[in-house]
Amino acid sequence: MRSKFKKSAAVISAVAAAALLASCSSSEPAGDASSAPGGQASEAPGEISGTVTFVSPDPEEGFVPVIEAFEAKYPGVEVQFQNIPFDQYNNVIQQRIGAGDAEIDVVLVDAGASAMWASRGWLLDLTEYLPQATENSVPASVEQSMWEGKLWALPMWTSAQYLYANLDLLEAAEVEAPTKDQRWTWEQLTEAAKKAQAAGAEWGVLFDQTDRYYQLQPLSESAGGGSGVTGEAMDTIDVTNEGWVRAMNWYASIFEDGVSPRGVTTDQMSAMFGAGQGAFFIGGSWSLTPITENNPGFEYTVLPNPYFEGGTPAMSTGSWSVGVSAHSDNTAAAKAFAEFVSQDVEGNKAVTEVILTQPTHVEAFDNFTVRIEEVDPPHTDGMGALTLSELQEAAVSRPNVIGFTQLQDVLGRAYADIRNGQPVEETLQNAQVELQGLWDRQ
Repeated sequence: MRSKFKKSAAVISAVAAAALLASCSSSEPAGDASSAPGGQASEAPGEISGTVTFVSPDPEEGFVPVIEAFEAKYPGVEVQFQNIPFDQYNNVIQQRIGAGDAEIDVVLVDAGASAMWASRGWLLDLTEYLPQATENSVPASVEQSMWEGKLWALPMWTSAQYLYANLDLLEAAEVEAPTKDQRWTWEQLTEAAKKAQAAGAEWGVLFDQTDRYYQLQPLSESAGGGSGVTGEAMDTIDVTNEGWVRAMNWYASIFEDGVSPRGVTTDQMSAMFGAGQGAFFIGGSWSLTPITENNPGFEYTVLPNPYFEGGTPAMSTGSWSVGVSAHSDNTAAAKAFAEFVSQDVEGNKAVTEVILTQPTHVEAFDNFTVRIEEVDPPHTDGMGALTLSELQEAAVSRPNVIGFTQLQDVLGRAYADIRNGQPVEETLQNAQVELQGLWDRQ
């Protein structure tokens, strides 16, 4: 059956796709797949054996279903999982794979990082899988792992962001919440959040990822400031323009005014909203788990991501792909695991069984848009359709550039400084100078 994703969203994530394609370092054609016709694994499951070490910044419990399913299909292979915390992940990968560590076989590659990792020789070329990945995957998910015309990781997850609203707190404040076909501005959200606080809400707005480029990039994009990377070669930092200043002044104001909390870590935010402590929360589909686990019984709804008045809708998308270390000592088994996670429908479904993140295989994605509405009805009614419309209308992707990790790290510190009261324009200027200096030395 033809995927409803392909029927209803043929142009989905067009903005994301354009940004990712523009950021590729070469205009070469996308590789030669003749080495493995159809991109299929060269060996049958029964012929592949050994141990695969799989590292991820997400906890092991999220990958138990897919590891068990893979080992059932490939009985000769054992998958050993290693967790590396998110904030340490890039540094550990650089220290280990960058030093030629053959004990790591399979890695998760974040959207935007594949060009840097590939340019440093950390990833095995997976272009042989390009035809099937292009055919099987939702739009833009393949492009995020392209560099110099080759494919360096296989798509596993994509993502969307939502505005969660506590209807009980809004009712107490006599605020009428928007519907799923209405997109509020950040200005409207701030006004409503302050009213909710005046009526008793502890916090007005909670961000799932307060200091991370992934979630905060859409603020500058919506305000007209762009991704922060510009130039024909995508090698120029531009985070001091009017749009960035406007977006970050708004971001600074919600913390300065006490609408959002300082001193609270990312891993606490969704649970705080779930406990009824915030009127609004911006987070992903994975946030449903802590929200439902902590909810004492309040009513909530899920809405489109806000945008700035006079600006354009913008919502974070893109997520982890699965790559094979260039130094792996068991590439056959490692490639089989990467292919299973990405290109096997049941494997791609399994990798979202615990972690509620959108899969990239079109059939698994279709299944997910149905399943997400069943997580917590009636609160999650319409989330599947909302996901599709948001990916069509608002998705923006992180730039896939060689200096992405530096971009993410430097801007992460800048976001934190702004949140904690440092002057916006000075902080952005310092970040731009630091980043451009780092990029110019590459």
